[in-house]
Amino acid sequence: MGRLYKRGKTYYIDVRANGKRLRKKVGTSKKLAEMVLKDLEGKIVRDEYDFSKLDAPLDELFEAFLEFSETNHAPSTTRRYWDAIRNFQIFLALEFPEVKKISQLNHAIFEKYKKYRRDVNPSELDVPENFPYHIPRNCLKGKAKTINYEVKTLRSVLNFGIKQGMCKDNPAKDVKTLKVNDSLLPRFLTFEEAEKFLNNCEEEYFPVFFTFLNTGLRLGELLNLQWLDIDFNRRKLIVRKKTFWVPKTGEREIPLNDGMMNLLKKMKTKNQKRKDFVFPYPYRESLGKRLRKALRQTAAKSGIDDFTRIHSLRHTFASHLVMRGVDLPTVQKLLGHSDIQTTMIYSHLAPDHLSDAVNKLALK
Repeated sequence: MGRLYKRGKTYYIDVRANGKRLRKKVGTSKKLAEMVLKDLEGKIVRDEYDFSKLDAPLDELFEAFLEFSETNHAPSTTRRYWDAIRNFQIFLALEFPEVKKISQLNHAIFEKYKKYRRDVNPSELDVPENFPYHIPRNCLKGKAKTINYEVKTLRSVLNFGIKQGMCKDNPAKDVKTLKVNDSLLPRFLTFEEAEKFLNNCEEEYFPVFFTFLNTGLRLGELLNLQWLDIDFNRRKLIVRKKTFWVPKTGEREIPLNDGMMNLLKKMKTKNQKRKDFVFPYPYRESLGKRLRKALRQTAAKSGIDDFTRIHSLRHTFASHLVMRGVDLPTVQKLLGHSDIQTTMIYSHLAPDHLSDAVNKLALK
């Protein structure tokens, strides 16, 4: 029914009953934690514990959610969740230090949080010496898109708390997101720049950059691509979950064009097993940094300015599709966007295509 576990020097109890779950921090004494667990299990057996009145401390909720994320999400995703949670914790410590339990949160607090993130530069705050959280120097004001991501993250955290039996309601469920009007348009290569870029690639990195430009894969998706994910018969690349890695937005299939098919066939050798990585570089933990350096060098060699991010190759893939008349829902599916609004950043690239679509309705 329950278990005892330790994180650092602190003991916790974790109890499940009737589809509900309770996690509780006890303290540094193992003996006390064992007594609390035994007492709680006894109350549950005697039906004396009312799970409907659960109201966990916020710190316990956040810790439980991040532990869940570490198991079920990519490290980069967990890191983004951690940043969003930490920003909210800093806000509460500054503006609402009395708020310690989930039930103390309300709609007004989240509305004030949105204003705080838009107007306040945390790194410039004069906080007391005993302030419980470290504020990084690069912690800046949030743009609308960032604030919306943080609000959605907190909403997800509280939904997680409901499922875990740590709270009854989600006070962030009706909090509206901000209108996004401060996002920059994505940087992408023109058709001519993309050709120059590939022509100036070093032989070692050409297969990687060619794959980015022809599949729109995310960096993590490319680094974790295995030969078992390539279906040569169906001409498909499958982004799928692994025991050691989970894709950001679920599994999806990407068709392979002739260029990609030819490249992959050349790369595939008889000695490569199905579970081998398609891009078997050594020191994979530092590969992202090496690729970014190679990208900057290739862009400079090609005379391309302001092109420094691997993700811009994904933007290029999407932009070229839209510019060639591919509809946005199809682009959304190929990119693996969970929200069509994310894909809409490319809509300005297809004015002629959209006009042609409307003109088809013209009455004569």
